[in-house]
Amino acid sequence: MSESPLAANPYEVLGVSPTASDDELKRAYRLRLRQAHPDTGGSAAEFDAVQRAWQRVGTPSARYAYDSGADSGVGNGGAARSWGQHGGGASGPGRHDSRPSAKAYGHPGGWYREQYLSHIREWAGRGVELPDPFDAALVRSAPRQIRHLLAAAIAEERSATALATLGLGFTVWHDVVAGPRPEDKLDHIVLGPTGLWAVLSEDWGAPVGVKRGDLIGEGLEPGEKPLAQLGGRARVLARAARVRFSALVIVVEDDQAAESLTQLGSVRGAQGMLVQRSRLVNLIRTGLPGVGVGGTDLFEVRTRLQAAVRFV
Repeated sequence: MSESPLAANPYEVLGVSPTASDDELKRAYRLRLRQAHPDTGGSAAEFDAVQRAWQRVGTPSARYAYDSGADSGVGNGGAARSWGQHGGGASGPGRHDSRPSAKAYGHPGGWYREQYLSHIREWAGRGVELPDPFDAALVRSAPRQIRHLLAAAIAEERSATALATLGLGFTVWHDVVAGPRPEDKLDHIVLGPTGLWAVLSEDWGAPVGVKRGDLIGEGLEPGEKPLAQLGGRARVLARAARVRFSALVIVVEDDQAAESLTQLGSVRGAQGMLVQRSRLVNLIRTGLPGVGVGGTDLFEVRTRLQAAVRFV
């Protein structure tokens, strides 16, 4: 799994400017190592992050590789190639095996990638050539709002890859219109024997927690309420298709949630959940106790959705 476009860069972890001298970098590393050590009030995760940051920029050769974009920190191809990969549409991005896949429609991550390309080119300036708009060094230098667009696209693509493995008993729709604006969309809708699921794939670049039934975290915008937002969008489609959602799922990277599965609030009878990506498929395949498609026939629900779904 590639590093997130929102991940703190090594200079931020070490607390120095990217233009710091080698001596300044070394002093900052030693200071941060002492501060981050669990015995002096830090944590194991923070201590590990400082060490990894030093590995990436602690020597002239490593620093040159990082600054030039040759080092992504993920190995085997680098972030520039990973961030430039697109989803594979209905078949799911990056899926090349012969196992039966869930039936899928739409283009996961497509809208966010279009938005990213538009904004990164506007930010770079008119007339500026961008041979590779997904180049790691370019992405790192862009404002957070632009990097978040790419991170959201990648999050959707990764979820789509996972959802494709649900198998033939499930149908998945990606990037579905759920409001008057293009950004008012449902990332994924999943229908199967375990119910009808509305799924939001996100990457806020930092861990999230739960407060009053919704998510909080330093990566969220002030006043942002992801579960309430997801519930509102699901309600729009539910009315149009005359269906009812069983559950509302917010998917994040595994290191952004403390537990693999955390129950959130309930929105109009649909159970809200925060799920680590590695748990997503198992959750939907297994389902929730007492939750399904209700008295409505599965085929009828699928027919209603097919007639109502529009893609961004």
